[in-house]
Amino acid sequence: MKIHEYQAKEIFASYGLPVDKSYVCKNVDEAVKAYREIGSPRAIVKAQVLTGGRGKAGGVKLANNEDELRKHAAAILGMTIKGLKVDRILVGQAVNIASEYYVSYIVDRVSKSTILMLSKAGGMDIEEVARTTPEKIHKIIIDPLVGVPDYLAREAAFKLFDNMNQVKQAIPIFRKLYKLFVENDASLAEINPLVLTDEGNIMAIDAKMTFDDNALYRHPQIASLFEPTEDEKKEQNAKSKGFSYVNIGGNIGCMVNGAGLAMATMDIIQLYGGKPANFLDIGGSSNPTKVIEAMKLLLSDKNVKVVLINIFGGITRCDDVARGILEAFKIITTDIPIVIRLTGTNEKEGRALLEGTDFFVAETMGEATRKAVELAR
Repeated sequence: MKIHEYQAKEIFASYGLPVDKSYVCKNVDEAVKAYREIGSPRAIVKAQVLTGGRGKAGGVKLANNEDELRKHAAAILGMTIKGLKVDRILVGQAVNIASEYYVSYIVDRVSKSTILMLSKAGGMDIEEVARTTPEKIHKIIIDPLVGVPDYLAREAAFKLFDNMNQVKQAIPIFRKLYKLFVENDASLAEINPLVLTDEGNIMAIDAKMTFDDNALYRHPQIASLFEPTEDEKKEQNAKSKGFSYVNIGGNIGCMVNGAGLAMATMDIIQLYGGKPANFLDIGGSSNPTKVIEAMKLLLSDKNVKVVLINIFGGITRCDDVARGILEAFKIITTDIPIVIRLTGTNEKEGRALLEGTDFFVAETMGEATRKAVELAR
């Protein structure tokens, strides 16, 4: 789960991290009021949307006076960034930046631990830095039994700063950032940029946090901040009905029993030159109601041109699945072609039940996938 910058900054501030003075605003009048509250001639205006690249899209502007602030606030409110409409902005005090740095804690699957990532190349796309100049990124593996004690935070601070005064400022920042990362079950806590000002102060002028969805029940206050996209709403709806769904943007809808088989199905679609629309694991049930709900979910995606139903019958019998599909399609009406592969327990009986229907029935994954890719084209 993602939250907005202003929400992340509120969490940062509650842990004593030095953030810039800022106010979230939903219209120009609120932005002007915030500018006057800040009491500084220069202010930064930032679009608040749950995506990166705001600056490149024109969603971050510096205002040198009230007139400029009005102009920037009016221009940013209502604009669209990566398909997301800006309905609020953050008006903050502009700071005199001498240097920019990158700092984050993130769950790392390779080391199976949290890592502290640091770079002097702050303010930039960290993925691009990692791709072109990986030597600029420092990674420190955090032992969960030790955490980030003073000596480790000092070691990290020296990777960014040479001045002892700056090192002393950075140490509590790194420790507090780890504390909020762990206590809030975050999967990412990022400051980009962490800045050194002309006055010699270190501040977090941007903040980004994502959270482990499976731990949100322990943090109702954070869970209440969730603003799902349309795809995320679909994923939530699927979860409530007992299956797992993730939209990945292709045109071949997949309905599969079993997560591993679902992954393999997406891989083989790619192998044959197709584009899977989704990951959808309906589990081991042959319940017609479940098939109906899964099919409705697939067909709600306007990009889907063909549906591939890939079933391996172990405990679940293929003839039961076939009956469930037939019952489901007494209710569902669609012109989209359906390809069905049934293999496993009672597969012959299952395929026999589907003979004479409008479905394209296959015996192997290769046969079914080639047909689905062909139909999608």
